[in-house]
Amino acid sequence: MDVLIVGAGSMGTWFGSAIDGRVAFADVDADAASRAADAVGGSVADLRGGTEYDVVCLAVPMAHVADAVAEHAPRAKRALVDVSGVMGPPLEAMAEHAPDRERLSLHPLFAPERAPGSIAVVSDRSGPTTDTVREALADCGNDLLETTATEHDEAMETVQASAHAAVLSFALAAESVPDGFETPVYEQLRALAQQVTAGTPRVYADIQHTFDGADAVADAASEIARADHGELEVLYREASSRCHDGEPLDGEDGSTDDEDGSTDEPTVGETE
Repeated sequence: MDVLIVGAGSMGTWFGSAIDGRVAFADVDADAASRAADAVGGSVADLRGGTEYDVVCLAVPMAHVADAVAEHAPRAKRALVDVSGVMGPPLEAMAEHAPDRERLSLHPLFAPERAPGSIAVVSDRSGPTTDTVREALADCGNDLLETTATEHDEAMETVQASAHAAVLSFALAAESVPDGFETPVYEQLRALAQQVTAGTPRVYADIQHTFDGADAVADAASEIARADHGELEVLYREASSRCHDGEPLDGEDGSTDDEDGSTDEPTVGETE
């Protein structure tokens, strides 16, 4: 099986290492294509060339994937695949520009260096070639999560856009604190902020541009900032219900010990 991977970044390189076949990379950055080819024992292809391949995989940024499908669909003899991270736009473009080809959208729900993991999968037009791709990914230890483009893209509003917005907001708002004042919650948030900010800014900007979700986080933060004591308790209980599937907080009156070590017991100077 001959495979052309358009996009020689980390995700394209991961895909090239995970599948069986003769892999060629094409990229606007010729050096990146060479590095990816060296990493997986593949070759470099002409980005504008007319050579056809059994499979063409688009591993380009979300904002450009639909255009990349339109440009490179004629080079696919059997199947088109994308690993862009959004599913609606590339699948619509594939159906338009390659209606008689097999079509598969994949979203690895992990950074390439943490493979294997779960991969969201939409088989828009399945066949023997895309079945071979799926089998190769499963043989590498990945779990394939069948979904739809709509379900996936709506989930990413929370899983990626909202989550990243919340973590980045904390990173931007947090002030430096003296050693020894850290709590478990703060430590975990700081670790998440360090993890997110160690990535590629363009990737996170693409996610925010593609998926809604940040506005909901901003609205929730504003509501918390405006809330009085009683309103904040209501918001806390609503958040707890969402996080614990509607289960009440610990304790008959809803009180609970949190992981920072604080309780609902009054402290010196407070009255019940």
